[in-house]
Amino acid sequence: MRVLLHTPLKPPDSPTPSGDREMARGFARLLSQLGHHVIMPAASRIASGVPPASAHLALERRARAQAARLIARWRGLPVGHPERFDLWFTYHCYYRKPDWLGPAVTRALDIPYVIAEASHAPRRAYGATRLGHRAVERALMAADLVLTVNPRDVAGVKARLRPGGHQVRLPPFLDTRQFNAACPGRPANDPPVLLAVGMMRQRDKLDSYRVLARALTLLKDRSWRAVLVGDGPARGEVEAAMAPLGERVQFAGAIARDHLPKIYAVADLYLWPAINEAYGMAFLEAQAAGLPVVAGRTGGVPAVVAHEVTGLLTPVGDAPAFADAVARLLDTPGQRARLAAAARHRIAALHDERVAVRALAAALRRLS
Repeated sequence: MRVLLHTPLKPPDSPTPSGDREMARGFARLLSQLGHHVIMPAASRIASGVPPASAHLALERRARAQAARLIARWRGLPVGHPERFDLWFTYHCYYRKPDWLGPAVTRALDIPYVIAEASHAPRRAYGATRLGHRAVERALMAADLVLTVNPRDVAGVKARLRPGGHQVRLPPFLDTRQFNAACPGRPANDPPVLLAVGMMRQRDKLDSYRVLARALTLLKDRSWRAVLVGDGPARGEVEAAMAPLGERVQFAGAIARDHLPKIYAVADLYLWPAINEAYGMAFLEAQAAGLPVVAGRTGGVPAVVAHEVTGLLTPVGDAPAFADAVARLLDTPGQRARLAAAARHRIAALHDERVAVRALAAALRRLS
Protein backbone atom coordinates (compact mmCIF):
# COMPACT_ATOMS: atom_id res chain seq x y z
CA MET A 1 0.00 0.00 0.00
CA ARG A 2 1.18 3.53 -0.77
CA VAL A 3 0.70 5.80 2.23
CA LEU A 4 0.74 9.59 2.11
CA LEU A 5 2.20 10.85 5.39
CA HIS A 6 0.85 14.29 6.25
CA THR A 7 2.39 16.23 9.16
CA PRO A 8 0.52 19.51 9.76
CA LEU A 9 2.71 20.64 12.66
CA LYS A 10 6.32 19.92 11.74
CA PRO A 11 7.96 18.35 8.67
CA PRO A 12 9.63 15.08 9.73
CA ASP A 13 12.64 15.67 7.47
CA SER A 14 13.67 18.88 9.26
CA PRO A 15 17.03 18.65 11.09
CA THR A 16 15.70 20.66 14.06
CA PRO A 17 15.36 18.33 17.10
CA SER A 18 11.75 17.73 18.17
CA GLY A 19 9.81 14.94 19.82
CA ASP A 20 6.98 15.57 17.38
CA ARG A 21 9.29 15.11 14.40
CA GLU A 22 10.77 11.98 15.95
CA MET A 23 7.33 10.41 16.37
CA ALA A 24 6.44 11.27 12.76
CA ARG A 25 9.66 9.62 11.58
CA GLY A 26 8.85 6.69 13.84
CA PHE A 27 5.47 6.16 12.18
CA ALA A 28 7.14 6.33 8.78
CA ARG A 29 9.54 3.58 9.91
CA LEU A 30 6.71 1.41 11.21
CA LEU A 31 4.76 1.73 7.98
CA SER A 32 7.85 0.84 5.97
CA GLN A 33 8.54 -2.18 8.19
CA LEU A 34 5.01 -3.37 7.42
CA GLY A 35 5.80 -3.25 3.69
CA HIS A 36 4.01 0.00 2.86
CA HIS A 37 5.60 2.70 0.73
CA VAL A 38 5.54 6.10 2.45
CA ILE A 39 5.39 9.28 0.38
CA MET A 40 5.33 12.97 1.27
CA PRO A 41 4.64 14.77 -2.02
CA ALA A 42 5.18 18.50 -2.26
CA ALA A 43 1.50 19.01 -3.10
CA SER A 44 0.51 17.82 0.38
CA ARG A 45 2.95 20.02 2.29
CA ILE A 46 1.73 22.99 4.30
CA ALA A 47 3.64 25.73 6.07
CA SER A 48 5.27 24.44 9.26
CA GLY A 49 4.89 26.02 12.66
CA VAL A 50 1.84 27.12 14.64
CA PRO A 51 -0.03 30.08 13.11
CA PRO A 52 -2.01 32.57 15.22
CA ALA A 53 -5.69 31.73 15.67
CA SER A 54 -6.59 34.91 13.77
CA ALA A 55 -5.08 33.39 10.62
CA HIS A 56 -7.19 30.23 10.67
CA LEU A 57 -9.98 31.52 8.43
CA ALA A 58 -7.51 32.43 5.69
CA LEU A 59 -5.73 29.10 6.24
CA GLU A 60 -8.97 27.21 5.78
CA ARG A 61 -9.67 29.00 2.51
CA ARG A 62 -6.17 28.27 1.20
CA ALA A 63 -6.45 24.67 2.36
CA ARG A 64 -9.65 24.14 0.37
CA ALA A 65 -7.89 25.35 -2.76
CA GLN A 66 -4.84 23.21 -1.99
CA ALA A 67 -7.04 20.15 -1.41
CA ALA A 68 -8.77 20.73 -4.75
CA ARG A 69 -5.41 20.92 -6.50
CA LEU A 70 -4.22 17.75 -4.78
CA ILE A 71 -7.40 15.87 -5.75
CA ALA A 72 -7.15 17.00 -9.36
CA ARG A 73 -3.46 16.13 -9.51
CA TRP A 74 -3.97 12.67 -8.06
CA ARG A 75 -6.83 11.90 -10.43
CA GLY A 76 -4.70 12.97 -13.38
CA LEU A 77 -1.75 10.73 -12.50
CA PRO A 78 -1.37 7.41 -14.31
CA VAL A 79 -1.56 4.18 -12.34
CA GLY A 80 1.83 3.44 -10.85
CA HIS A 81 2.92 7.08 -10.64
CA PRO A 82 5.12 7.62 -7.55
CA GLU A 83 2.80 10.29 -6.11
CA ARG A 84 -0.37 8.19 -6.18
CA PHE A 85 -1.47 6.89 -2.76
CA ASP A 86 -3.96 4.43 -1.30
CA LEU A 87 -4.19 5.75 2.27
CA TRP A 88 -3.89 9.17 3.92
CA PHE A 89 -2.03 9.10 7.26
CA THR A 90 -1.94 12.32 9.30
CA TYR A 91 0.39 12.58 12.26
CA HIS A 92 -0.66 15.10 14.96
CA CYS A 93 -3.89 17.05 14.70
CA TYR A 94 -4.98 19.56 17.33
CA TYR A 95 -6.70 22.94 17.52
CA ARG A 96 -3.59 25.03 16.85
CA LYS A 97 -2.57 22.92 13.87
CA PRO A 98 -5.50 20.84 12.56
CA ASP A 99 -5.56 18.72 9.43
CA TRP A 100 -7.21 21.02 6.92
CA LEU A 101 -6.54 18.73 3.92
CA GLY A 102 -7.18 15.11 4.89
CA PRO A 103 -10.98 15.09 5.28
CA ALA A 104 -11.61 16.72 1.88
CA VAL A 105 -9.02 14.71 -0.04
CA THR A 106 -9.97 11.31 1.37
CA ARG A 107 -13.68 11.92 0.86
CA ALA A 108 -13.16 12.92 -2.77
CA LEU A 109 -10.81 10.05 -3.54
CA ASP A 110 -12.69 7.48 -1.43
CA ILE A 111 -9.58 6.23 0.36
CA PRO A 112 -9.02 5.39 4.04
CA TYR A 113 -8.16 8.21 6.41
CA VAL A 114 -5.98 7.56 9.47
CA ILE A 115 -4.95 10.07 12.16
CA ALA A 116 -2.28 9.42 14.77
CA GLU A 117 -2.21 11.61 17.89
CA ALA A 118 -5.33 13.74 17.65
CA SER A 119 -6.66 15.75 20.57
CA HIS A 120 -10.10 17.27 21.08
CA ALA A 121 -10.46 19.92 23.79
CA PRO A 122 -14.05 21.24 24.25
CA ARG A 123 -12.77 24.41 25.93
CA ARG A 124 -11.30 25.44 22.57
CA ALA A 125 -14.74 25.57 20.93
CA TYR A 126 -15.17 29.27 21.69
CA GLY A 127 -13.38 32.50 20.93
CA ALA A 128 -10.25 32.78 18.83
CA THR A 129 -9.57 29.03 18.78
CA ARG A 130 -12.99 27.94 17.52
CA LEU A 131 -12.04 27.57 13.83
CA GLY A 132 -9.11 25.28 14.56
CA HIS A 133 -11.25 23.34 17.01
CA ARG A 134 -13.99 22.82 14.42
CA ALA A 135 -11.40 21.65 11.90
CA VAL A 136 -10.24 19.01 14.39
CA GLU A 137 -13.86 17.88 14.81
CA ARG A 138 -14.27 17.57 11.03
CA ALA A 139 -11.12 15.49 10.84
CA LEU A 140 -12.21 13.16 13.64
CA MET A 141 -15.65 12.68 12.12
CA ALA A 142 -14.05 11.82 8.76
CA ALA A 143 -11.42 9.43 10.16
CA ASP A 144 -11.68 5.70 9.64
CA LEU A 145 -9.03 5.08 12.31
CA VAL A 146 -7.51 7.22 15.06
CA LEU A 147 -4.35 6.03 16.79
CA THR A 148 -4.31 7.63 20.23
CA VAL A 149 -0.82 8.11 21.65
CA ASN A 150 -1.67 10.11 24.79
CA PRO A 151 -4.24 8.38 27.06
CA ARG A 152 -5.64 11.76 28.05
CA ASP A 153 -6.99 12.12 24.50
CA VAL A 154 -9.05 8.92 24.54
CA ALA A 155 -12.36 10.35 25.78
CA GLY A 156 -12.29 13.49 23.64
CA VAL A 157 -11.55 11.55 20.46
CA LYS A 158 -14.15 8.88 21.19
CA ALA A 159 -16.87 11.50 21.55
CA ARG A 160 -16.27 12.81 18.02
CA LEU A 161 -15.75 9.63 16.00
CA ARG A 162 -18.38 8.81 13.39
CA PRO A 163 -20.23 5.47 13.57
CA GLY A 164 -17.85 2.90 12.17
CA GLY A 165 -14.75 4.93 13.02
CA HIS A 166 -12.19 3.13 15.16
CA GLN A 167 -9.92 4.36 17.94
CA VAL A 168 -6.88 2.30 18.96
CA ARG A 169 -4.50 3.11 21.78
CA LEU A 170 -0.89 3.01 20.56
CA PRO A 171 1.63 4.16 23.19
CA PRO A 172 4.57 6.37 22.12
CA PHE A 173 7.53 4.31 20.97
CA LEU A 174 11.19 4.37 20.04
CA ASP A 175 13.93 1.98 18.98
CA THR A 176 15.39 1.05 22.37
CA ARG A 177 18.42 -0.78 20.96
CA GLN A 178 20.52 2.33 20.39
CA PHE A 179 20.05 3.37 24.03
CA ASN A 180 20.79 -0.10 25.40
CA ALA A 181 24.01 -0.23 23.41
CA ALA A 182 25.52 2.94 24.92
CA CYS A 183 28.00 2.16 27.70
CA PRO A 184 28.69 4.49 30.65
CA GLY A 185 32.20 5.87 30.80
CA ARG A 186 32.24 8.09 33.90
CA PRO A 187 34.47 7.52 36.95
CA ALA A 188 32.51 6.08 39.88
CA ASN A 189 33.69 8.76 42.32
CA ASP A 190 32.41 11.67 40.24
CA PRO A 191 29.38 13.57 41.59
CA PRO A 192 26.01 12.36 40.25
CA VAL A 193 25.09 13.82 36.86
CA LEU A 194 21.60 15.29 36.50
CA LEU A 195 20.43 15.49 32.90
CA ALA A 196 17.68 17.48 31.18
CA VAL A 197 16.96 17.48 27.44
CA GLY A 198 14.61 20.03 25.94
CA MET A 199 14.27 22.80 23.39
CA MET A 200 14.91 26.27 24.82
CA ARG A 201 11.90 28.20 23.63
CA GLN A 202 9.26 30.43 25.16
CA ARG A 203 6.15 29.35 27.04
CA ASP A 204 6.08 25.85 28.49
CA LYS A 205 9.70 24.86 27.83
CA LEU A 206 11.06 28.01 29.42
CA ASP A 207 8.68 27.60 32.36
CA SER A 208 10.00 24.06 32.86
CA TYR A 209 13.60 25.27 32.85
CA ARG A 210 12.72 27.92 35.43
CA VAL A 211 11.13 25.36 37.74
CA LEU A 212 14.22 23.20 37.29
CA ALA A 213 16.49 26.13 38.19
CA ARG A 214 14.52 26.82 41.38
CA ALA A 215 14.64 23.15 42.34
CA LEU A 216 18.39 22.88 41.75
CA THR A 217 18.95 26.01 43.85
CA LEU A 218 17.30 24.18 46.75
CA LEU A 219 19.82 21.34 46.30
CA LYS A 220 23.01 23.42 46.43
CA ASP A 221 24.11 21.68 49.63
CA ARG A 222 24.36 18.30 47.86
CA SER A 223 26.97 16.93 45.48
CA TRP A 224 25.87 16.93 41.83
CA ARG A 225 26.43 18.53 38.48
CA ALA A 226 23.81 19.15 35.81
CA VAL A 227 23.96 18.90 32.02
CA LEU A 228 21.35 20.69 29.93
CA VAL A 229 20.97 19.51 26.33
CA GLY A 230 19.11 21.82 23.98
CA ASP A 231 19.13 25.22 22.36
CA GLY A 232 16.72 27.76 20.99
CA PRO A 233 15.55 31.37 21.11
CA ALA A 234 15.06 31.33 24.90
CA ARG A 235 18.57 30.12 25.70
CA GLY A 236 19.56 33.47 27.16
CA GLU A 237 16.64 33.35 29.58
CA VAL A 238 17.48 29.77 30.55
CA GLU A 239 21.09 30.77 31.18
CA ALA A 240 19.92 33.68 33.34
CA ALA A 241 17.73 31.33 35.41
CA MET A 242 20.65 28.93 35.92
CA ALA A 243 23.28 31.64 36.52
CA PRO A 244 23.16 31.45 40.36
CA LEU A 245 24.26 27.81 40.12
CA GLY A 246 27.48 28.75 38.34
CA GLU A 247 29.67 26.04 36.85
CA ARG A 248 27.61 23.25 38.36
CA VAL A 249 25.33 23.57 35.32
CA GLN A 250 26.81 22.76 31.91
CA PHE A 251 25.09 23.88 28.69
CA ALA A 252 25.75 21.21 26.07
CA GLY A 253 23.75 22.93 23.32
CA ALA A 254 21.87 21.06 20.62
CA ILE A 255 23.18 17.53 20.13
CA ALA A 256 22.57 15.33 17.11
CA ARG A 257 20.13 12.55 17.86
CA ASP A 258 22.69 9.86 17.05
CA HIS A 259 24.90 11.19 19.86
CA LEU A 260 22.19 11.39 22.52
CA PRO A 261 22.54 7.78 23.76
CA LYS A 262 26.10 8.53 24.90
CA ILE A 263 24.86 11.59 26.82
CA TYR A 264 22.19 9.57 28.61
CA ALA A 265 24.71 6.83 29.36
CA VAL A 266 26.93 9.06 31.52
CA ALA A 267 24.06 10.53 33.58
CA ASP A 268 22.54 9.29 36.83
CA LEU A 269 19.13 10.97 36.88
CA TYR A 270 16.87 12.48 34.26
CA LEU A 271 15.00 15.62 35.36
CA TRP A 272 12.21 17.49 33.62
CA PRO A 273 9.39 19.49 35.28
CA ALA A 274 7.16 18.88 32.22
CA ILE A 275 5.00 22.00 32.22
CA ASN A 276 2.05 21.17 29.90
CA GLU A 277 3.97 18.22 28.46
CA ALA A 278 1.98 15.82 26.29
CA TYR A 279 4.17 12.84 27.25
CA GLY A 280 7.75 13.65 26.26
CA MET A 281 9.90 11.49 23.99
CA ALA A 282 12.95 12.29 26.10
CA PHE A 283 11.35 10.44 29.03
CA LEU A 284 11.29 7.30 26.88
CA GLU A 285 14.88 7.81 25.75
CA ALA A 286 16.15 8.37 29.29
CA GLN A 287 14.43 5.30 30.69
CA ALA A 288 15.54 3.16 27.75
CA ALA A 289 19.09 4.17 28.71
CA GLY A 290 18.46 3.10 32.30
CA LEU A 291 17.92 6.50 33.90
CA PRO A 292 15.43 7.00 36.72
CA VAL A 293 13.23 10.04 36.09
CA VAL A 294 11.95 12.91 38.23
CA ALA A 295 9.12 14.68 36.41
CA GLY A 296 6.08 16.85 36.86
CA ARG A 297 2.81 14.91 36.96
CA THR A 298 1.04 16.38 33.94
CA GLY A 299 -0.55 15.41 30.62
CA GLY A 300 0.43 11.93 29.49
CA VAL A 301 3.63 11.83 31.55
CA PRO A 302 2.20 9.34 34.11
CA ALA A 303 1.58 6.95 31.21
CA VAL A 304 5.28 6.84 30.31
CA VAL A 305 6.88 7.36 33.76
CA ALA A 306 5.56 4.93 36.38
CA HIS A 307 5.61 6.63 39.79
CA GLU A 308 7.74 4.75 42.33
CA VAL A 309 8.53 2.15 39.65
CA THR A 310 10.68 3.91 37.03
CA GLY A 311 10.82 7.36 38.59
CA LEU A 312 9.14 9.90 40.83
CA LEU A 313 6.32 12.25 39.81
CA THR A 314 5.68 15.53 41.60
CA PRO A 315 2.95 18.20 41.43
CA VAL A 316 3.55 20.13 38.24
CA GLY A 317 5.28 23.48 38.77
CA ASP A 318 6.11 22.73 42.43
CA ALA A 319 9.87 23.37 42.65
CA PRO A 320 10.25 22.40 46.37
CA ALA A 321 8.48 19.07 45.78
CA PHE A 322 10.61 18.48 42.70
CA ALA A 323 13.77 19.21 44.71
CA ASP A 324 12.66 16.83 47.47
CA ALA A 325 12.20 14.03 44.94
CA VAL A 326 15.65 14.64 43.45
CA ALA A 327 17.20 14.75 46.93
CA ARG A 328 15.56 11.44 47.80
CA LEU A 329 17.16 9.72 44.82
CA LEU A 330 20.52 11.42 45.31
CA ASP A 331 20.55 10.10 48.88
CA THR A 332 19.56 6.52 48.00
CA PRO A 333 21.78 4.98 45.31
CA GLY A 334 20.11 1.63 45.88
CA GLN A 335 16.70 3.00 44.98
CA ARG A 336 18.19 4.69 41.90
CA ALA A 337 19.52 1.33 40.77
CA ARG A 338 16.15 -0.38 41.26
CA LEU A 339 14.32 2.34 39.34
CA ALA A 340 16.93 2.21 36.58
CA ALA A 341 16.50 -1.52 36.04
CA ALA A 342 12.71 -1.20 36.06
CA ALA A 343 12.89 1.70 33.59
CA ARG A 344 14.83 -0.33 31.02
CA HIS A 345 12.48 -3.27 31.38
CA ARG A 346 9.25 -1.26 31.19
CA ILE A 347 10.28 0.77 28.14
CA ALA A 348 11.39 -2.38 26.31
CA ALA A 349 8.12 -4.16 27.15
CA LEU A 350 5.66 -1.35 26.41
CA HIS A 351 7.32 1.30 24.24
CA ASP A 352 9.81 -0.44 21.97
CA GLU A 353 9.37 0.02 18.23
CA ARG A 354 9.09 -3.73 17.77
CA VAL A 355 6.04 -3.75 20.04
CA ALA A 356 4.54 -0.74 18.23
CA VAL A 357 4.87 -2.24 14.76
CA ARG A 358 2.74 -5.22 15.78
CA ALA A 359 0.14 -2.90 17.31
CA LEU A 360 0.04 -0.76 14.16
CA ALA A 361 -0.37 -3.82 11.94
CA ALA A 362 -3.35 -4.96 14.02
CA ALA A 363 -4.89 -1.49 13.93
CA LEU A 364 -4.59 -1.15 10.15
CA ARG A 365 -6.35 -4.47 9.69
CA ARG A 366 -9.48 -2.72 10.96
CA LEU A 367 -9.57 -0.78 7.69
CA SER A 368 -10.13 -3.89 5.56
